[in-house]
Amino acid sequence: MSQEFEPVIGLEVHAQLLTRTKAFCSCSTSFGARPNTNVCPVCLGLPGALPVLDAEAVRMAVRIALALGCTVHERSVFARKNYFYPDLPKGYQISQFEEPLSTDGWLDITLADGSTKRAGIARVHMEEDAGKNVHGMGGDSIVDLNRAGTPLVEIVGAPDLRSAGEASEYLRRLREVLMTLGVNDGNLEEGSFRCDANVSIRPRGSTTFGTRCEVKNVNSFRFVEKAIDYEIARQAAIVSSGGRIVQETRRWDEASGKTFSLRSKEEAHDYRYFPEPDLPPLVVDAAFVEAQRASLEELPVARRARWGATLGLTAVAAGVLSVHPRIAAFFEEAAALHGDAVKVANFVQTEVLRDVATAGLSATFPVTAAQVAELLALVDGGTISGKQAKDVYAALRGTAKSARDVVAALGVAQMSDSGELESVCKAVVEANAKQVAGYRSGKTGLMGFFVGQVMKETKGSANPQLVNEILARLLAG
Repeated sequence: MSQEFEPVIGLEVHAQLLTRTKAFCSCSTSFGARPNTNVCPVCLGLPGALPVLDAEAVRMAVRIALALGCTVHERSVFARKNYFYPDLPKGYQISQFEEPLSTDGWLDITLADGSTKRAGIARVHMEEDAGKNVHGMGGDSIVDLNRAGTPLVEIVGAPDLRSAGEASEYLRRLREVLMTLGVNDGNLEEGSFRCDANVSIRPRGSTTFGTRCEVKNVNSFRFVEKAIDYEIARQAAIVSSGGRIVQETRRWDEASGKTFSLRSKEEAHDYRYFPEPDLPPLVVDAAFVEAQRASLEELPVARRARWGATLGLTAVAAGVLSVHPRIAAFFEEAAALHGDAVKVANFVQTEVLRDVATAGLSATFPVTAAQVAELLALVDGGTISGKQAKDVYAALRGTAKSARDVVAALGVAQMSDSGELESVCKAVVEANAKQVAGYRSGKTGLMGFFVGQVMKETKGSANPQLVNEILARLLAG
C-alpha cells in the first residue's frame, strides 16, 4: 500500500459461550447433531413462545467483560435487531444495543518490534446466534436451526489497529483470554469464534476516519491478515485513482484471495432496533460482579510475566507454553514436581509439544507431567544423559510406565564408573596423537573432538561431565 495512507481497523468478534443450553431456552448447544434436532418453539420463533435468559450465559459474559477491563453496568437491556435472512427464524435477533452489558475495556497486544500496544474495546454485550444455511445438498440449500439461539458475546474493538498483523495478534490474544477463562473453545473452523473486520484508510496524519467496509466471518488468523491486506490495497487503489469508497459489507474468498461485495451498507445503522418486550432489563448487582472478579483465572499476560520473573523463562518460552490453557497447566505441574522450570520448559518445548494434540479446550498428551519430571530427575542424577533422555521419552509415550522402569528395560543407564571411563578416555587419547599435540599447543576447541570420540566408543552412554573431567586431566599432560 502507498505510504500516503494509513489503515484504520476495528474488529468485531462473536464468541460462543460454552453453556450446555441455549441463551433463551433449554435446547442443547452441542455441535454436530442432525440438522434441526436441537430446536424448540422458542428458538424456532413460533408465536407465543417466550424466552428465558440463561443465568450461566450471564455469568460467563460478565467474566469476559471483567477480564477485558470493561465496566460492567448494573442494568442492561435486550433489543430486537431486525433483519431478514433465511437462517433467522424470528425475523430478528435478540441482542443488546443502546444499553449493553459492559463498555470501555482494552486488550494489550505485542507488536512486531516487541513493544506493547493497548487496543481499546468499545463494548462487550450479549446476544443470540442465528442458524446456518447449508448449500450444495443435491443442488438445494437447507436451513439448519440447531445453532439458532446459541448464546454469544459480541466483543466490539475500537478502531485502534493499524495493520493486518496487529489485527491477527489482537485476535490471537483475545482468543487466548477466552480459552483461559474456559468460556469459549476458540474453534474458528466450527464458527464458535468468528471475526468481522471493519477496514478503512485515511491520509497519514489525518484524524478523520475514512469510509469503512466490513469483511464478514473470516475463519482463520491467516485469512484475517490476507483479507485485511487485500482490502487495504483495494481501497488505496480506488482513492489514489480519484474514486470513492462505498460503505458496504464484503466477504473474503479464499480461492481467489479477494474480497467481494455482499450488500451495500450506506447507512451505518441499517438495522432497526426495538426494545425486546419479552425480556426484562438484565440487572447484575455489584456483589455478583465482584464475586466474579475475585474468582477470575490468572490471565495469559500475567502468567507469562510471572513465569519470567519467578521461574526464569524467556519471553519466547513463556509464549509457547501459554498458547493453550491445558499446555500451561501441564508445564506448571511438571515444573512443580521437578523443581527446575527452565529445564522442564526446554524439554516440553523440544520433545513433548510435537506430540500434543489440541481440540478446543481439550488436549491430549503423550506422557504425564509426573513422567517428565521423573525423566529429567534421572538426567540430573547422572543415571542417563540428555541424549538418552530422548530415547527414554520415545519409549514412555503412550504408556503408564515410570521413567526409571523404562531405563532399566532399555538398558541405557549412563556409564558413570570412573575407572571404566578412564580406560576408554586413555585409549582415545593414545589413538589420536596429532589432535593431542594440537590441543596442548592451544587448540582447546579440540576437546569437543575427544568427547565425541568417547561418546562414539560408549554408544552415547558415557557421563559427559565425568568424561570432560577425565579428558582435561589426561590432555593436560
